[in-house]
Amino acid sequence: YLKSAPGKGIWFSNHGHLRLEAFTDADWAGLRDDRRSTSGYCTFLRGNLVTWRSKKQTVVARSNVEDEYRAMTQGVCELLWIKLLLKDLVVIHERSMRLYCDNKTAINIAHNPIQHDRTKHIEIDWHFIKEKLDQKLICTPFVSSENQLADVLTKELSCKQFNCIVCKMGKQNIYA
Repeated sequence: YLKSAPGKGIWFSNHGHLRLEAFTDADWAGLRDDRRSTSGYCTFLRGNLVTWRSKKQTVVARSNVEDEYRAMTQGVCELLWIKLLLKDLVVIHERSMRLYCDNKTAINIAHNPIQHDRTKHIEIDWHFIKEKLDQKLICTPFVSSENQLADVLTKELSCKQFNCIVCKMGKQNIYA
């Protein structure tokens, strides 16, 4: 893709805010040979794409929620790393970081300790995310699947969907 599009680049612009946000997603049992999932996240600072990653999960997820929750954990870790990097650069970021997810059940589990009994297989991840929510370091708004930018890292997309998402990520023709 990159070889065939040498004029494409990521455009950084001033959006007038210091928001730090991440989009996380996973494709449950997407790999046919071992049924492992692929997790992905992309992070934005001031509305500009700064990091992204796609990774095969190390274990087979027993449910879509477990899969999404692992992706959320990776997204939180990345947000915390960027926040520490900003602190080293003497840029203070005091607002809650937004962690967008398109799975309402995963978001509800993060907020609802009652459901914790049904999620013992992701207990450490649950405690980690719950702690960050309680500290108000993160918030977990729902994003519809149509607006889930991390899909480009985890799923096969049509050409139209792919181009729409990478455009939202800031990809532009640098010669235009």
